Amino acid sequence: MPLSDPMPIEEQRRYRPALTEPDDFDAFWAGTLDESRALGEGHRLEPVSTPFTAVEVEDLVFPGFGGEPVRAWVTRPAGAAGRLPVVVEYLGYTHGRGLPGQRLFWPSTGVVHVLMDARGQGSVARTPGSTPDPHGSEPSTGAFVTKGIGSPQTYYYRRLFTDAVRLIDAVRALPFADPERIAVTGHSQGGATAVAVAGLVDGLSATMPDAPFLADLQRLVQRTPAGPILELTTYLATHRDAVEATFRTLNYFDIVHFARRATSPALFSVAFMDTIVLPSTVYAAFNHYAHADREMAEYPYNGHEAGELRHQYRQHDWLRERL
Repeated sequence: MPLSDPMPIEEQRRYRPALTEPDDFDAFWAGTLDESRALGEGHRLEPVSTPFTAVEVEDLVFPGFGGEPVRAWVTRPAGAAGRLPVVVEYLGYTHGRGLPGQRLFWPSTGVVHVLMDARGQGSVARTPGSTPDPHGSEPSTGAFVTKGIGSPQTYYYRRLFTDAVRLIDAVRALPFADPERIAVTGHSQGGATAVAVAGLVDGLSATMPDAPFLADLQRLVQRTPAGPILELTTYLATHRDAVEATFRTLNYFDIVHFARRATSPALFSVAFMDTIVLPSTVYAAFNHYAHADREMAEYPYNGHEAGELRHQYRQHDWLRERL
């Protein structure tokens, strides 16, 4: 498989596009989060029966966007005492949280693992979801990247990113979680969500975006040869008069803008044969990331899968120094 990005690798490593963000970007997100917090507080945590003896699994229900219920699996080492560090994980495109105990890497390392369901997703990736998205939308391709794209107020990722922030609110209130030691992570869409949270939430210990989606969106839409972003080009090919309005909406969700506001150390990953997330766009977010403690793990011969378990080993060692 050839290198996916026409930009030379050395140039990618320096790539720092001068993107112009909306004038009301901060007001838009502050208002969104304030509104959702006003509509729902508190959470519910219920034990789940599994065959596992080394971990405890619980079903967390918390108020997300608009106070609407969102679910997450909380998995922690069985019998652990005191408050433990937490890794909050966000999911890739079309994935739901799956079955309880399906992801055991992080709790096996001695931390609390919280896996957020992605509202409305989890029907085509063999990892079922449990959280509906009760919002309709204007015409779209049926894909989440075009759902509600006519306006920043109705766009799908406004709801998903808000859910992700509200999950941090809930995690900080868990009696077994250390609110001063919380890291966020995710692959692809999940990596984008982690960067958005890093730009919206103060006091995180670390951010670990793996091949993150939704950066430098104009370039991503115009040059990506595969993956869900093609749903956007399909949409624009049909709605020829909506190009300006579409990119105006997308500009509120480009993770480069969130990266500029991040206050936690970061470990990114990138794959140079990735046809779904162009590696130059990953570097766009990385090079704009505001915290001085940031590293990039490169996987030259991998596609969108990036580093997989080998990268998780690296994340573990890197994170241990910061938690």
